[in-house]
Amino acid sequence: MLKRVLLPLIFGLAGFAILVSLGVWQLQRLTWKQDILADITSRITADPIALPATLDPTRDRYLPVMATGTFSENEIHVLVSQKHVGAGYRIISAFDTNDGRRILVDRGFIKVDQKNSDRPIGAASIIGNLHWPDETGGSIPEPDLKAEIWFARDVPVMAQHLDTLPILLVAREVSLENDPVSPLPVDTVGIPNDHLQYAITWFSLAAIWLVMTLTFLWRARGAQKGST
Repeated sequence: MLKRVLLPLIFGLAGFAILVSLGVWQLQRLTWKQDILADITSRITADPIALPATLDPTRDRYLPVMATGTFSENEIHVLVSQKHVGAGYRIISAFDTNDGRRILVDRGFIKVDQKNSDRPIGAASIIGNLHWPDETGGSIPEPDLKAEIWFARDVPVMAQHLDTLPILLVAREVSLENDPVSPLPVDTVGIPNDHLQYAITWFSLAAIWLVMTLTFLWRARGAQKGST
């Protein structure tokens, strides 16, 4: 009897141990991701500083800054969707800072029917976060320049199109009055953190595997007793 169940028992326990270890690994990954998200959140919500003279896309991602200057009428419309609101556009405008630089400013969201409506421009103060989003890829269409619709924020390409530096400031606050554009500040919502769900899946599979192993051994034992 022992010889007949030994191999299935070893196989079952080994599979159970592997599945549990994968669940534990996902819990470790969860802690790691939570630490990263907490660090990003602290960087986003820190006190804003003046726009630095030199910038690095890796070092200065999410850096909170304030800038004063003038909005131009040149802008890009990036197609997005807002929960409970529906489709609309991010308004990316050219902004001439008072220190002589021309940068990109993500002013925020407007509904589809506001695309061609008038928006205030001119002198303004902005508080927001620097960002170099990675939204491009093989599945993202090229901009439809004829319809003036973009499908991703590609900072270098947008900068070339609006003749600015490849610097994107995502607004949190804009001093323009009667501005219909609603800011979409930088946050961590778009950063995936599915490790808890993965851990639950692995632990569930481990429990199922263990039950199947025990069921097999119980039936094998019953079959052995019936044959004697």
